[in-house]
Amino acid sequence: MKTSTLLTAAFCGVAAVEGAVLWDGRFNDFTSSADLNKWSWANQVGPYQYYIHGSGTVNRYINLSPDYKNPNDTVSKQGARFTLDSTAYWNGQTMRRIELIPQTKAAINRGKVFYHFSISRRDTNAPSVNKEHQICFFESHFTELKYGWISGEQGAANPALQWMTNQRTQWKLSEWKANVWHNFAYEIDFSGNRVGLWYSEGGADLKQVVAPVGGVSTSSNGQDWHLGVLELPRSGYPNTNEDYYFSGVFIEDGAITTKIGGPA
Repeated sequence: MKTSTLLTAAFCGVAAVEGAVLWDGRFNDFTSSADLNKWSWANQVGPYQYYIHGSGTVNRYINLSPDYKNPNDTVSKQGARFTLDSTAYWNGQTMRRIELIPQTKAAINRGKVFYHFSISRRDTNAPSVNKEHQICFFESHFTELKYGWISGEQGAANPALQWMTNQRTQWKLSEWKANVWHNFAYEIDFSGNRVGLWYSEGGADLKQVVAPVGGVSTSSNGQDWHLGVLELPRSGYPNTNEDYYFSGVFIEDGAITTKIGGPA
């Protein structure tokens, strides 16, 4: 694995102390992705708001399986495969997108909290290196992952997976390789306007790779973190089906849980 940081990374040993889970999005209570259809604005049940998707049925865009999770995560029963296909346009927009929003009244937008998730891709239906993909982002994009060619940059392709604050790269993997699980936790201090990053690969414990960055506009109403992906269109590069795999999704406060999958 090759990583590079644009800020000085702060690596520190952390004792195996678990935080308090504020919101659990690990799909453990789902029979299938059809359970997402139980949520509506009039019936706000379950851990996710499901409304940012195309015109097809839910199984076109999200499917669940034990094969879709990080195999090193013993807490999650299954993971989710998110798919961008030819119908994945929401609300008349030109961007393809499939996203879930936490459904909770917990204080996930106050104090210092940690947003956890693991992500992987495969060679089949691989995300394009020629288009910008915004992944696991807040509505204001104060922090997010990005993959592929970013609008305005030189060249035609970019294989890097990058973490950003305020649209500026703070850390990146030079290449997002297939069949590798990448584990992330956004360390967000909503009161102090600071965001840091914790990361590991496979089954390794999370380590802090970027110390909290100051001057970040950490604004959230608690219903605007998007688990999933938004792909910007690009002239000359036709759409193909793309799959993204997520597991170990939860939000906690207190001391960070560095074990992959989080508390039981």
